[in-house]
Amino acid sequence: MSGYTMFLGNVQMPVAPGKLQLKIKGKNKTLTLVNDGEINLLKLPGLTDITVDLLLPMLPGYSFAAYPGGFRPPDYYMGMLEGWILERTPVQLIIGRATPGGKLLFDSNITVSVENYDIIEDAANYPDVNVSLALKQYICFATKTAQIIEPESEAPVVFVEYQRNADSAPQAQSHTVASGDTLWAIARRYYGNGAEYSKIFEANKGTIDNPNRIFPGQVLVIP
Repeated sequence: MSGYTMFLGNVQMPVAPGKLQLKIKGKNKTLTLVNDGEINLLKLPGLTDITVDLLLPMLPGYSFAAYPGGFRPPDYYMGMLEGWILERTPVQLIIGRATPGGKLLFDSNITVSVENYDIIEDAANYPDVNVSLALKQYICFATKTAQIIEPESEAPVVFVEYQRNADSAPQAQSHTVASGDTLWAIARRYYGNGAEYSKIFEANKGTIDNPNRIFPGQVLVIP
């Protein structure tokens, strides 16, 4: 893959991969309406999955391989991958692109986690090692913690007794029944609603035996 370089962490892979596949997971959701029409709810995409096949030479000497820090055997790189998985450490995936003349074009730089890798034994590539690597985009996050501090002592609860002054106590109203009065009319006069007549009847039981029979001169309590 001439003109390309691949770094994981701060380590350059000896042979740039021939293919890099990125899978961007859409989270959009299609809903069916009551009239059988459809709408699409647009949501942010999920984390990107990345798959790449690596060639790890067993011996130095390939003209297409690069070893900036000196030759390292395949087990060095596989140990590095295993360590990132066990230590749950995210790393930077950097793909560099350059012209045949060596002029840098641009880089792709993404933080990833190493999900898994498969070692592929292929007699056609003996004694070199092929590794199929699965990476996933990693987004840094942090949890927030809150510390609850309990007071050293609780303040006592104080109950204050309050006695109403007799002069400020609400006074019940009274009404002297006039000729032609009904409980419905009296309730409408005092409450604005004749349907509230039952309040007057309940407050005057003993004076009134039947809410439909009241007599002039009766003094009724209006609660």
